[in-house]
Amino acid sequence: MNDERPLRIAIIGAGPAGIYAADALMKSAVPVSIDLFERMPAPFGLIRYGVAPDHPRIKGIVTALHKVLDKPQVRLLGNIEYGSDIDMATLRRFYDAVIFSTGADADRALTVPGIELAGSFGAADFVSWYDGHPDVPRDWPLTAEKVAVLGVGNVALDVARILAKTGYELLPTEIPPNVYAGLQANRALEVHVFGRRGPAQAKFTPLELRELDYSPTIEVIVDPADIDYDAGSESARRSSKQVDMVCNTLEQWAIRDVGARPHKLFLHFFESPTEILGEDGKVVGLRTERTELDGAGNVQGTGVTKDWDVQAVYRAVGYLSQHIPLLPFDTRTGTVPNEAGRVLLDAAAEDPARRYLPATYVTGWIKRGPVGLIGHTKGDANETVACLLDDAAGFARADEPHPDAVTEWLTGQRVPFTTWAGWYRLDAYERAIGMPQQRERVKVVERSEMVAASEPERHELRIG
Repeated sequence: MNDERPLRIAIIGAGPAGIYAADALMKSAVPVSIDLFERMPAPFGLIRYGVAPDHPRIKGIVTALHKVLDKPQVRLLGNIEYGSDIDMATLRRFYDAVIFSTGADADRALTVPGIELAGSFGAADFVSWYDGHPDVPRDWPLTAEKVAVLGVGNVALDVARILAKTGYELLPTEIPPNVYAGLQANRALEVHVFGRRGPAQAKFTPLELRELDYSPTIEVIVDPADIDYDAGSESARRSSKQVDMVCNTLEQWAIRDVGARPHKLFLHFFESPTEILGEDGKVVGLRTERTELDGAGNVQGTGVTKDWDVQAVYRAVGYLSQHIPLLPFDTRTGTVPNEAGRVLLDAAAEDPARRYLPATYVTGWIKRGPVGLIGHTKGDANETVACLLDDAAGFARADEPHPDAVTEWLTGQRVPFTTWAGWYRLDAYERAIGMPQQRERVKVVERSEMVAASEPERHELRIG
């Protein structure tokens, strides 16, 4: 940049990835002015709408994110959806560069017969429901007494744990009234978690796994026959302390006596789902094929199948990002093609002007796929921001860079956007709801109520 004004940056997505990118920009030597656009009325993305409500230690990350958003160089503009409320051409008017950090909130497909049956659900949808996402139905059918969860990652554990717990156990958390009512009516007595490989290949983190056993109502059960390792598995244990800790925990559970806690949570390994069984359009069972280790830590089918009596199936086999308008998209990986965060137009082109989409970047799960823990997005952000700053001298400067220009435009478009000051008002509102119940907060679900609490003078902009 040749003038003295700060570099104007728009970040699309105010979850951890976007906030880490803002932090990296502010820590650079280049003066910056940043607007974080978020489609929800509240910030924090995955922390608010993807982390189970009984994980307050993970939600503690919000404290660190707060410190970033409190800084004067960054501004939150919430309740704004890219592609409908604002588009790329408009962003180019107001900003020198754009970073997309839109995350992943859809379920990856699982192609087995019966996946379309009533009672077959995606984990992402269930997580959104119990986390009080404003754009999902308020009710959830929890009528099944026996439930299957497909997958052996932390999301699968979250889904299984929430299904196995009582609503009363979760009442001290921030769950909204509709979720509490739904969980209190939950009829599940058995939850079965299925993985097609063995204990050493599970993707649980040790702490998340151990937390299953903390509930006084959940009996965690592991079949001793599922504790099996080959040379590849033993190598994985030796090379990773986390893998070894997971295996040790599972081994301890496999040899203990089954207790009397009312809800049974079974962890099954070496069972590959082959079909969801149905009658009259509804789930009545799950068929799996027994697998066995091949010596290298992978598995092969044995041809032996088993039918499990379940009335609901939740697939937790991974998240997938949504296609962002006007950006290239790899449907296989669910990511925007990029090199170190620069959005790729033509990987074969040598000329940077043809190779990359000018002044456009990605970070977080939309950049590398939905893998890793929340903190891993810091490295993504640092890499992307380094590329942006290297490119900054060549940016076409925004025509209307003053911060007031974009907010005046949004007001003219009657967009009821929320702000960082509005988040403080919403935060106080949710805490006030929780106070009579001696709860830290009660999450507000309805979008209109969130906007009204955040921006009481702006929430009716679109009415009429």
